[in-house]
Amino acid sequence: MNILKTFIVVAISMALMAGLPACDKQNSAEKAGEKIDEAAEKAGDVLNEKID
Repeated sequence: MNILKTFIVVAISMALMAGLPACDKQNSAEKAGEKIDEAAEKAGDVLNEKID
């Protein structure tokens, strides 16, 4: 089950990163990067809770 969640997190992260080149403004890219960081952190927290 944890492997599936990890795979989903990686897939979502890759999909979000694929959209970054489409950003026209630097500020938009920064905001997108922050959202990716937040999503990855939340996903890591969820996985850590499941492991514990």
